[in-house]
Amino acid sequence: MLDERYMKLALELAKSTEGQTSPNPVVGAVIVKNNQVVGVGAHLKAGEPHAEKHALAMAGDEAKGSTIYVTLEPCAHHGRTPPCADALVEAQVARVVVATKDSNPKVAGKGIEKLRKAGILVDEGVMEREARELNTTFFHFLKENRPFVTLKSATSLDGKIATSTGESKWITGPDARFDVHRLRHQNDGILVGVNTILADDPALTTRLPGGGNHPIRIVLDHTLKIPLDSVVVTDKTTPTWVITSHKYDFEKKTALESMGVPVFSLPSATIEVDDLLTVLGNQGVTSLLVEGGGRVNDSFLRSGLFDKVIVYMAPKLIGGDNGYSSYAGIGIERLSDCVDLRIEDVTMIGKDLKITAVKEES
Repeated sequence: MLDERYMKLALELAKSTEGQTSPNPVVGAVIVKNNQVVGVGAHLKAGEPHAEKHALAMAGDEAKGSTIYVTLEPCAHHGRTPPCADALVEAQVARVVVATKDSNPKVAGKGIEKLRKAGILVDEGVMEREARELNTTFFHFLKENRPFVTLKSATSLDGKIATSTGESKWITGPDARFDVHRLRHQNDGILVGVNTILADDPALTTRLPGGGNHPIRIVLDHTLKIPLDSVVVTDKTTPTWVITSHKYDFEKKTALESMGVPVFSLPSATIEVDDLLTVLGNQGVTSLLVEGGGRVNDSFLRSGLFDKVIVYMAPKLIGGDNGYSSYAGIGIERLSDCVDLRIEDVTMIGKDLKITAVKEES
């Protein structure tokens, strides 16, 4: 079917910009006239022209009387850029094929309505499921006003992230570690506990060929034990935020903030996941990759406030009562309290197994 063929191309264009458009969605557009592609475009970065504008610029006069395939409903409001619906009307396209409506209240059907009032034929729902999956993070943030949370771990076959002596480098192979950098590129924030900083002094940046998006580094630290000379404090490659409890060290907080590291103090003596995600949502963090140790993972597990789990599993067995588990602490006491997950994908990454599971919708 021709509509699906061209919409698939639009979805591929949108997918190519994953990790660089936040807080905006990824969007692709394809303009077709006389069964020929005359314009293509993708939204590249928040504040820059939308996919439809890029496609129209390429099509030029050929846009008149054409069909445009768009993965998300064209906007109808003035934001950082003028409305795309107006641009399509002005270009006199004949037909607009939309994969899915935009649930943003500023759009939410208004773009489609404007196009139809201008006499443009609009068809909806072509490859809608694929389009919504591509913007899962965007739609989640609009609905919940908190980041889409992915819990990531790299383990042995028996679920260990380190030996009894704390050795963890490297359980998984280079291909799996490379894939983790791709995940970092796709997320607004990366979260660890302060013990990870104390043990490894990591950079927590994205290292992909040619660069990549560096997520905001978010460190959970109840009393502000983070060293002032740690890499995440001193390197300035990307922002670092520290989340603490009301038991924080005032002088340390002042020192960190003087070095350009914001410190967010939560109201309780412990860092509650619900409060943490509220703060991050208010700061506009739409997606969060949790790369913490067993106790950080446990806090998210018991809160139920996570959306996806990714496990890289190496063909190794560590064993022992004192090996470090990917989920430690209290854990879930009753099976009936477990969050229902659905295995979304299982694939080999080099010699390791990558398992992706998502929370079942209630």
